[in-house]
Amino acid sequence: MRLSLSAGIGGLLFGYDTGVISGALLYIREDFQQVEKKTWLQEVIVSMAVAGAIFGAAFGGWINDRFGRKPSILVADILFFVGAIVMALAPAPWMIIIGRIFVGLGVGMASMTAPLYISEASPARIRGALVSTNGLLITGGQFLSYLINLAFTHAPGSWRWMLGVAGLPAVVQFFFMLSLPESPRWLYRRNKVEEARSILEKIYPANEVESELIALRNSIEAEKADEQAIGDNFIAKMKGALSNVVVRRGLYAGVTVQVAQQFSGINTVMYYSPTIVQFAGFASNKTALALSLVTSGLNAVGSIVSMAFVDRYGRRRMMIVSMFGIISCLVILSIVFFQAASHAPKISQLESTHFATNATCPSFLSASNPTSWNCMSCLKAECAFCANGANEYSPGACLAKTSDLETLCHGQHRTWFKDGCPSKFGFLAVVFLGLYIISYSPGMGTVPWIVNSEIYPLKYRGIGGGIAAVFNWVCNLIVSLTFLTLTKALGSSGTFLLFAGYCVIGLVFIYWFVPETKGLQFEEVEKMLKSGYKPLPFKTKSTRGENQSA
Repeated sequence: MRLSLSAGIGGLLFGYDTGVISGALLYIREDFQQVEKKTWLQEVIVSMAVAGAIFGAAFGGWINDRFGRKPSILVADILFFVGAIVMALAPAPWMIIIGRIFVGLGVGMASMTAPLYISEASPARIRGALVSTNGLLITGGQFLSYLINLAFTHAPGSWRWMLGVAGLPAVVQFFFMLSLPESPRWLYRRNKVEEARSILEKIYPANEVESELIALRNSIEAEKADEQAIGDNFIAKMKGALSNVVVRRGLYAGVTVQVAQQFSGINTVMYYSPTIVQFAGFASNKTALALSLVTSGLNAVGSIVSMAFVDRYGRRRMMIVSMFGIISCLVILSIVFFQAASHAPKISQLESTHFATNATCPSFLSASNPTSWNCMSCLKAECAFCANGANEYSPGACLAKTSDLETLCHGQHRTWFKDGCPSKFGFLAVVFLGLYIISYSPGMGTVPWIVNSEIYPLKYRGIGGGIAAVFNWVCNLIVSLTFLTLTKALGSSGTFLLFAGYCVIGLVFIYWFVPETKGLQFEEVEKMLKSGYKPLPFKTKSTRGENQSA
């Protein structure tokens, strides 16, 4: 447990650095006008951490196999610390982007190393629960990031504190890791048998240590025979991995769950949660952060549920149930956002010219049919909606989006909307956003990382996990880099419906390619993949008999 929690601080940093930007972005936009005006710049600031994570995951796979799991985590800590300091001191958006890249490299390495390290030092019967501690700390890190965001809302240089705090856990983990051992499986692979034995004696009951060592020896001897035929450099190992039927089948499962996880749209919620809440009609930054804290808290609770049930009900079942819940919530969210847009307050000509003629949105003044305009039409025209002073659901003003007019609107005790419109459906959107998180977190939130920590043969575990993590981060990059653009093109309703469609495809692939690994030794997983996996209804009688006997 000490090892799991210490290594899992990497998960905490992973969660914090991916979650903190959602709140920090609200204040970065206020400090830098070019960020406020350019959607693509907001997307770049958010997604550069993901771009860094792609290279961190790929490079981390090589470091894991070459130098061990422990050095990979130490390097990730250094990258986290440097990135946090660079962002906290950034004088301009370009320097925030550089800091985000450093943090991303650390996130990528931690994302695939921490679960692998924990998995290889855990008994099979509780391996899923212990690897889930990493998932719990990821969601705990995201929850902590929202708390920190809320705490620094009114502090001078608010976003600098939000981004800089991440340096502290990195220092703590660095010193914790210095006192922890290397993975026993990696040590055995490097012929350090006695070191591996001494660590296994602390993990397994005395009567199980020898059987675990025998299983390790058999597995490694088979791998060394492959190595003699293939070679040991990176390119040779990559070719060997892709030509090995067990690794390929492991990758079908590992990559499937990672891609499905990202295209469920979860990181649009994690990266843009306050913005989504503002889309739902909550204009205040502080209100948006407070409501986002609820969704992040539910994510952490879901991870605890995963720890309790993943070794009881199995990985595959939890992911399939999770996907059904995700699809249902995304479809309902799409309907809610559609209704909110359809019932947005109308634009009043009188209200719009109430402030000054040149304050009115230029597109509204030149529109061929201004009487058909509502709040959503105003926001799509890159203008802002100043709500009616008497009732914010009544017709209001469509004004040019400037800080002076925002101050003037607030001065008349009106609410200024620039990302979403006042809506009676806003509360429903937050409720189903919460239900979406509850559906996602226990299954698709933590289980893909568990599957990837146990689905590959030992020799290729670093490379296999690295390839799957790269797919995860590439998909994450695609989603985070396009979300705001998609909401402008398709609207919030169309965007959530699109993610629901992706989830249906992901569900089919999980059903077809991902086997159950609950309670199996690594060697048993390898044997199952070698014989080939098919869902139960598609198995032949002979295959069913073989699997039952195995």
